[in-house]
Amino acid sequence: MSGFLFEHIVFGPIKSRRLGISLGLNLLPENEKHCTFNCLYCECGLTAPKSDRCLSLPSADTIRQELGKKLKAISEKGSFIDTITFAGNGEPTIHPAFSQVMKETIELRNIYFPDANVAVLSNGSMSGFKDIREALMMADINMLKLDAGTNETFQRLNNPIIKINLQEIIDNYKKFNGNFTVQTLFTKISYKGNTIDNTHPKEVESWLKNLKILKPNLVIIYPIAREAPINGVEKISPDVLHQIGEKVKNAGLKVEVYN
Repeated sequence: MSGFLFEHIVFGPIKSRRLGISLGLNLLPENEKHCTFNCLYCECGLTAPKSDRCLSLPSADTIRQELGKKLKAISEKGSFIDTITFAGNGEPTIHPAFSQVMKETIELRNIYFPDANVAVLSNGSMSGFKDIREALMMADINMLKLDAGTNETFQRLNNPIIKINLQEIIDNYKKFNGNFTVQTLFTKISYKGNTIDNTHPKEVESWLKNLKILKPNLVIIYPIAREAPINGVEKISPDVLHQIGEKVKNAGLKVEVYN
C-alpha cells in the first residue's frame, strides 16, 4: 500500500482535533518518507532502505521564506491559526538545521501570530542529542511518541532503522523533566504470522509504569486514522481506548483520548 505524503514544505492550514487550526511544516523530502523509525502503521508508508544517494532536504533559508510567505498571506487575509506544527513526511528532528529552523519559526510566529503555539510531532529518537532536546523544549507543545511498554513491542511495532532501544528512549525523555506530551497510538497488528498488540494488559502495565516515571504534562491516546502501509492493522475500539485512559487518569496523569 502507498503512503500519504505531504507535497510542500508548508501545508494547510488544516483542522486538527488536537491542535486546532494547524499550519503544517514539513522539513523532509516532498516525495519520500525520511525517518528513523519504520512504524508498521505509519500513514506516510514504510521507510525506504538506506542508500548512498543524497537526500534533497529544503534548506533553513528556504523553509523560513516559505513559512514567512504563508504566514503573511494568512494574516493579510484576516484569517488565523492556532498552531504551527512540525510534522510532515517522517521525523522532523533529523533535519540537520532543526535547531535553527525552530528558532526562526518562533521568530516568524511572534511577528504574525503571537498567540499561536509552535508544536512538534516527534518519535523522540533524536532527543538524546542535547541540541535537539533544547530545540524541542523551545516548542510550546512538544509531543513525543511512546507506543510500547516493552522493548520487544517497541522493536516490532516502531521498527527503528537506527540502533536504539526503549530504555534509551525512556532515559532521554527523563531529561525533559515532565515538560512534554506523550502520544501513544494503540493498535493490534497481524504481520508475518505474528501478532503485535500494545493493548495487551501486560504491555499496558509496563507502559503505565514508564509514564509514572516520566510524569509528562499530558498523555494523548488515539487509534489509527488513515490507511496503513501493510494489511492486518486493526483500529482499536473507543471502549478499549477509554479503559486505558482511565488507567492513566488513575495514575494521576492528565489524559486525552481520541476515538
